[in-house]
Amino acid sequence: MGSSFGDLFRITTFGESHGGGVGVIVEGCPPRLELDLEKIQLELNRRKPGQSKITTPRKESDQIEILSGLSGNKTLGTPISILVRNKDHKPSDYDSMQKVFRPSHADATYHAKYGIQATSGGGRASARETIGRVAAGAIAKQLLFKLNQTEVLAWVRQIHSIQSDVDPLKVTFTQVESNIVRCPNDNDAKLMLQRIEEISKEGDSCGGVIECIVRKPSIGLGMPVFDKLEADLAKALMSLPATKGFEIGSGFQGTKLKGSEHNDAFIPSEDGSLKTSTNNSGGIQGGISNGEPIVLRIAFKPTATIRKSQQTVDAAGNSTTLSSKGRHDPCVLPRAVPMVEAMVALVLADHLLRNHGQCQLF
Repeated sequence: MGSSFGDLFRITTFGESHGGGVGVIVEGCPPRLELDLEKIQLELNRRKPGQSKITTPRKESDQIEILSGLSGNKTLGTPISILVRNKDHKPSDYDSMQKVFRPSHADATYHAKYGIQATSGGGRASARETIGRVAAGAIAKQLLFKLNQTEVLAWVRQIHSIQSDVDPLKVTFTQVESNIVRCPNDNDAKLMLQRIEEISKEGDSCGGVIECIVRKPSIGLGMPVFDKLEADLAKALMSLPATKGFEIGSGFQGTKLKGSEHNDAFIPSEDGSLKTSTNNSGGIQGGISNGEPIVLRIAFKPTATIRKSQQTVDAAGNSTTLSSKGRHDPCVLPRAVPMVEAMVALVLADHLLRNHGQCQLF
């Protein structure tokens, strides 16, 4: 329970951070989709640990093994199973934490719910679980681009108190990947990098905001009432580790506007499709995509596991202090960029299939 996502394009992830491996089963992917397997691996490389001086030093190749669902590089329409084996896991790093709850981590709540929790790493609460999501999202990305040339692109907008205002319509993948922070503004990226390093030297961590744009989304994605597109995007993104906030379009800033200022006026278009003069709605109105770019932001809290000594309790309720060892990112955001893109792509792929199933028969 709780490890599956989606209706028609459905994924189920499995594995723990310090177990034998992690992976995903993808169901509902249409047959005869020609996949670029190198692009799937590229997405995992963007997510993997040890890729820069500001990520966890854990060394994992995160090489994908596709066990089923393909003939050559074409999908069969049957479940696609992808496995990534854990190689560089060190359970001994967590000996001191087996009976002590890390503040703001999942240790205490998992123990309260199940009466047991993973004794090394974060188990299912670890960001290593997202390997399966990123692999599945890479398939969804290729499906979306093949059918409508839809592009999903995310970047780091804010680290701690340093914010970079970037025009979402002009950001490119090359700009995002030009530095290890994954902020497309190089000057702001340098400031962010400096802040991460300063906080890391203190044995502490920091959070921030990732922004994402969907270019050329299909019109009509989303369902009335409970399955609105932004509602499913919110659920998808808030299911990622360390997420604490979601907004789309004008978001919370829109609360400062009048209706006459916030409304997106419709204007004529050459092909007769919907077109608006502004995009405060973030590409979604009434829970359904209108064809304008979908723009959203997701807030990530500081990494919960830090080297600084913290007040906590053990499993028996006794007061103690904890100074964590292990290998952890001082800031999760640079590696979370492909995770955000993956979850957005999975939602769009699922709604695309649902829309075809309901609305394309006649």
